[in-house]
Amino acid sequence: MFFSFFVSWWFFVWGSCMLVVLSSLLWFNPGICASLYGNFFVVDGVSSSLISLSVLICMLSVLGSMFDVFHMHNKAWNFILNMWLLCAVLVLCFSVSSLMGFYIVFEFSLIPTLVLVMVWGYQPERLQAGKYMMLYTIGASLPLLLVILSMLNWEGYVSLLDLKKFYGFGWVFLLGSMLAFLVKLPIYGFHLWLPKAHVEAPVAGSMVLAGVLLKLGGYGLIRFVNIFGGVSGLFIEFWMGLGLVGGVLASIACFVQSDVKSLVAYSSVGHMSLVIGGIFSGFCWGLAGSILMMVAHGLCSAGMFFLASETYKCYHSRSLYIIKGGLVALPVMSLLWFLMCAINMAAPPSMNLWGELMLGVSILSHSLLWGFMTGMMVFLAAVYSWQVYCSTQHGQCPFWFRGGVYLGEYVSLLLCYVLLVVLSLMFLFLGLLV
Repeated sequence: MFFSFFVSWWFFVWGSCMLVVLSSLLWFNPGICASLYGNFFVVDGVSSSLISLSVLICMLSVLGSMFDVFHMHNKAWNFILNMWLLCAVLVLCFSVSSLMGFYIVFEFSLIPTLVLVMVWGYQPERLQAGKYMMLYTIGASLPLLLVILSMLNWEGYVSLLDLKKFYGFGWVFLLGSMLAFLVKLPIYGFHLWLPKAHVEAPVAGSMVLAGVLLKLGGYGLIRFVNIFGGVSGLFIEFWMGLGLVGGVLASIACFVQSDVKSLVAYSSVGHMSLVIGGIFSGFCWGLAGSILMMVAHGLCSAGMFFLASETYKCYHSRSLYIIKGGLVALPVMSLLWFLMCAINMAAPPSMNLWGELMLGVSILSHSLLWGFMTGMMVFLAAVYSWQVYCSTQHGQCPFWFRGGVYLGEYVSLLLCYVLLVVLSLMFLFLGLLV
């Protein structure tokens, strides 16, 4: 029994590595919508990068949960089966062609995530966190279902690549199709489910939730961007302004968070606000920068949530007022905190830097009105990332501090960092060639 589970565990890890390599071969397809295979699946420059991210984050979350699940015998078989299901659903969601099929898989992805939070969650409030997550996301998806049914009633069959025919569909239908993706992203004002879910989720749940599930909203907006035209620009400007202003407010909220996982969750709201601005800007650089930012943020946020989980094992707390002295007590973890905080603040040559540059150029090209908000978000991200590092690594350790972290789990975080550096250098090289 133990041997069979051990084999299936590592088969999942190495199988995921092979899928990442295969899907990365499709990254450089020309154009946003490059290829359609049959009538069921679409694989192009948008979906292939997010498929690679999904498989990679699922693999890293399995590696990061090795001590909590595998060595502690905490429903290990149920965990690996749930991760298999979640990985398959995410890959299918980013590759399905049918609009109704996309909606079904889009909603079904919440079930394995809810199971992760409810079964392997840390706190007794996980029931409330699961309720918030389901009510926010499913409630906001009902208007999208009505929009899809209206499209199917009009056309009979609708592919994600054929949405141009619904150009100027009307602002009511536009609002219905946008709301589900904006809540999933999430936009400020509909984000309250995200910190609750992150605080109660295990390390695998937090890594998948921040690394992949938030990208479903951005992917949906990119696919539906073809029907955003033909509607009053004031309507688009309202959501773009709400996203950018909300990103600044979420970044300010990071300074008053005492829980390190809640702080990283609010920083995700700020980074995803730039994605909203890039998609609604109407420029190709905005779409490309949004995809690049989603991939970079997925790897970076997953690494920071993993570090928060490992820090909790040593200090038995996630409070920034208690987590002190890591620079002396845990020098290896301190180095990893420094690397992840530097990447989170878009220090060169990180991939976050290229994403923020492309998004900043596209937003400023759209309107100089949002230049101040974009600059404030970038500045505040650097400040609270610096604050997190200084708060956790300086000072004196509490007397109950316990070392002895399972160092084998650092493989997942080091792989995360190596991928960020390699991809950043690759984009730098491609930029020099162009």
